[in-house]
Amino acid sequence: MTRYFDCSDPAARSAGLEEAASAVRRGELVVLPTDTVYGLGADAFDPGAVAALLAAKGRGRHKPSPVLVDSVDALRELVDDLPGEALDLIDAFWPGGLTLVVRHRPSLGWDLGETGGTVAVRMPDHPLALDLLAATGPLAVSSANLTDRPSPQDCVTARGMLGDSVSVYLDGGRTAGAVSSSIIDLSGTTPVLVRDGVLPASRLRAVASGLVVP
Repeated sequence: MTRYFDCSDPAARSAGLEEAASAVRRGELVVLPTDTVYGLGADAFDPGAVAALLAAKGRGRHKPSPVLVDSVDALRELVDDLPGEALDLIDAFWPGGLTLVVRHRPSLGWDLGETGGTVAVRMPDHPLALDLLAATGPLAVSSANLTDRPSPQDCVTARGMLGDSVSVYLDGGRTAGAVSSSIIDLSGTTPVLVRDGVLPASRLRAVASGLVVP
């Protein structure tokens, strides 16, 4: 059964977070607000849940799900080494609208799709998202839309697209903007901007001077 929580009410917020965390532990899907757009989330370490996330969006394994974390410490649990550019970019833009593609630990028991040994990670700048992540650990989170449809800025739009495929909807109000995060690939020898998002390339280059912008 799908449950909806208006998190502008403190009691509903508390109940919604508890129910969403429980749903994640059961391998179910949740919708949550972030600082960019609404996201569709699942336990990053539950391959069945991640497969359900991709299916709900109508998305193939060739487009693996990014992962959200609530802290840099949580990121360090996913990787063996962070490039120097990653630490500089994290200091400048986390929490916020920057996703970093890094090589994950080979020993991790997850299946996010066809990742080639990498993972796209972000720490969102939204208190509701961070509170949920603190309760669940890393979540596989993609925009809460059907593939090729606009990414939603409000929970009602997300619910209209995803319906009963989601167990819990956390409505945190309208998000700040409709633009998704910027993505920098740090898995190679040179940082590469792979998605031009909410952070302009000029700001990113001020921190990562060697950033390649195709």
